[in-house]
Amino acid sequence: MRLKEIRTERGLSVPRLVEISGVPRRTIQEVENRNDCRVSTAILLADALGITLDELCRDKVAK
Repeated sequence: MRLKEIRTERGLSVPRLVEISGVPRRTIQEVENRNDCRVSTAILLADALGITLDELCRDKVAK
């Protein structure tokens, strides 16, 4: 899962991602530390970041 990488590339803090995604801060921190989450959480995060689930979840997106 590339959440932290993508979040920092876009200059987003965890509190800002909480605001735009509606995902609790602790959940975001757990996702960034464990590299794993529920599909419903991944959808919320991907939508907030304007990316696909593949971009969020895979190390390299298949072309």
